[in-house]
Amino acid sequence: MSLPLADRVIQLAYDPGISPQGGGLPGLSVLKNVVNSINMFGIIAVVGALAVSLGVWAWGHHTGGHQAEANGKKGAVVAAGAALGLGAANGIVAFFSTLGSQVH
Repeated sequence: MSLPLADRVIQLAYDPGISPQGGGLPGLSVLKNVVNSINMFGIIAVVGALAVSLGVWAWGHHTGGHQAEANGKKGAVVAAGAALGLGAANGIVAFFSTLGSQVH
């Protein structure tokens, strides 16, 4: 038995009434702590990667190693991008979550 088109559209437009809410599950604070620690670990790793990349860039420049210089530049740009992403992760997710909640 097939439903008329209008009934199918009404079913698609049904709002289940679900929204993110804190405190519903046990262990939420532990999960936040774990994610914060992973983020901090990532930032520390990026600092190390940036230092190594800048060192390779400088070494390649002063020794005439164009391949090493190019790899150092690429590493520095990637490390800077990773730092940007790690620092902005919470804001990016909050922005798109808010944007998504406005879709009706």
